Amino acid sequence: MPATESDPGSGWRWRYWSIFSGQTLSVIGSAMTQFVLIWWITDTVGTFGALATAGLVGLLPQALLGPIGGTFADRYSRRTLMIMSDAIGAGCILVLIALFLHGSVALWHVYAAMFVRSAAAAFQMPAAAASEAMLVPAHFLPRAVGLNQTMMGIVTVAAAPLGALAIGLMPVGMALWIDVATAVLGIAPLLFFRIPQQRMPSESKGMWAEFGEGIAIVWRSPRLRRVYALLTAVVLVVMPSAELLPLLVKQHFGGGPQAVAVLEGLGGAGMIVGGAIVATFVPKRLMSWILWGFMLSCATLMAAALVPPGLFWLATLFWALSGVTFILGDAPFTVLIQTTVPNHLQGRVLALLGTIMGLAAPVGLLAAAPLGEILGVRWLFVLTGGLGTLVCLIALLSPVVCTELTDRG
Repeated sequence: MPATESDPGSGWRWRYWSIFSGQTLSVIGSAMTQFVLIWWITDTVGTFGALATAGLVGLLPQALLGPIGGTFADRYSRRTLMIMSDAIGAGCILVLIALFLHGSVALWHVYAAMFVRSAAAAFQMPAAAASEAMLVPAHFLPRAVGLNQTMMGIVTVAAAPLGALAIGLMPVGMALWIDVATAVLGIAPLLFFRIPQQRMPSESKGMWAEFGEGIAIVWRSPRLRRVYALLTAVVLVVMPSAELLPLLVKQHFGGGPQAVAVLEGLGGAGMIVGGAIVATFVPKRLMSWILWGFMLSCATLMAAALVPPGLFWLATLFWALSGVTFILGDAPFTVLIQTTVPNHLQGRVLALLGTIMGLAAPVGLLAAAPLGEILGVRWLFVLTGGLGTLVCLIALLSPVVCTELTDRG
């Protein structure tokens, strides 16, 4: 079922760029704050358990509350949800600032703030993603998605150095004010611009019944069902690479934190390039881009681990290419959802994706841990990258998918 095209009306460019710029600043501020808080935990406690707990409280609420957040995004005003989510996140930081300034902050305070901010993101992210298709005309949507992916790449590159600069220049309690300021900048355009929204039918079927409609949309569409399964499989096998990268750098390449920062920075730069490519060339054959993008991303990740220890520069090249090609697959996937699913269901469909990804990531990590002990971190990277490549190659060779590539792109 094709999504209903919308006419954003005159002045859509000014409205879109105002909201996009505000949200970009808000996301950068949030990412900087996450770095600052993680560094405070590292510097104050410095245990694996403390950092693992921080990862869980920052990830699980968003994944588990995704179904509710997506249903809310379709049932209620998305603009209001975005404003409230940013405001709640800023409120948590204001409480932490007060605790830091009074010298009474405890580890559980930081965990609580991370938990609430992650829960708020479960409502903000599907609302923002579903709003994107209503802010721009259909011909500009692939470019808008590419720009959004570019923004995420910029966040990946900039968050750590900007966060490090902030805590190098001022105490943690003062550095957190940056997040409050960027949240205000993110909220401000939403107070002045209306976001068009296709409403649900007036009769309410209950929260879970409504979320079930989003699941049914994915299940009834062979294309969406296969691509959701593909992306879940890729995340399951590739997710350990993001968490275990420092171990690969240390054990295989003999590098330190600077080398890790180089790889992460170049990966983010690759995401920026990938987003720019999508925004410039506007993919038409979406399934082709999705499958080839994910397959090449997994293959270049595997190639980075196969590089001999003395050729670290070559590994950085492959890692950057993996970032480029991942976005070449991920951005068209978002466009596929936004152009296939009716807008009044997009919040739930996108939230379902976030929940699946959020739960697949820790499962992949748990499965990879014992394999890593047996194989070593280098060969674990080779195995996961190779499995991801194989999954995408099988999809490309599938007669059904090949027919879709030919008939519908």
